[in-house]
Amino acid sequence: MCSVLQPEPGQLNKFSLSGKVAIVTGAARGIGKSIALAFAEAGADIVIDDRKLEDMEEVVSEISKLGRQVLPVAANLRHLEEIDRLVKETMDRFGRIDVLANNVGTNAVFGSVFDVDEKAWDITLGVNLKGYFFLSQAVGKVMKEKGAGAIVNISSCGGIKPDIGSGVYCISKAGVIMLTQVLAQEWGQYNIRVNAIAPGRTKTRFSQVIWSDPATLSEYEEDIALGRWAEPQEMAGAALFLASDAASYITGQTLSVDGGMYASVKAQLEKIQK
Repeated sequence: MCSVLQPEPGQLNKFSLSGKVAIVTGAARGIGKSIALAFAEAGADIVIDDRKLEDMEEVVSEISKLGRQVLPVAANLRHLEEIDRLVKETMDRFGRIDVLANNVGTNAVFGSVFDVDEKAWDITLGVNLKGYFFLSQAVGKVMKEKGAGAIVNISSCGGIKPDIGSGVYCISKAGVIMLTQVLAQEWGQYNIRVNAIAPGRTKTRFSQVIWSDPATLSEYEEDIALGRWAEPQEMAGAALFLASDAASYITGQTLSVDGGMYASVKAQLEKIQK
């Protein structure tokens, strides 16, 4: 007779964030909103960041309904003084930071890399990489003093395999993967874990220009083994896992949450036949 292995008592409690404080950037909508709500459902009090306070009102309401404390902070994380203010307001309100989810992102230019100007480069790298680095640095100092912490960086499948037309974005997201590995290696001695998620095609406002067109959507789905784009909330489980004690011995890793992107047998066969 086959026996089913049962989890040890209390194992599922390791996914809890009860008593912890988490910062989630770019949390007004999409993946960031889903992560913030998942962290709140797991018991954390949440600090959410986005560019405008009014954009975060809905998320604030939803987190409050879950019975968790929530602090919205409007900050442009391309600027170090805004990063310092975000961390200061968090510490003034809660006195601790246990989890950071670096999620805010932008793609300031589409098209050939021949056409990229300095402004587009600076905006994309400033938001997607510089902001991640300096916010992690500021939060990491708090976590070092406490002797523990978890950072989850949102990279992209584009940081692993480039997309034509999104060259600078892909470069920035590849940088996030290396940032994750560097911080994990240096900060492991302080019990700070740093991991990343590489989302595949996800239905956010960020990518709406692609998935809102049926013909374009169908073309992009051919490279996905599951045959569909992800919903933003499908990234939240991975983020919660990496932020929680369930991932206590995982650091420096990038988890692809991409529905088997580039693994579609049909798409590969068609490419071979061509």
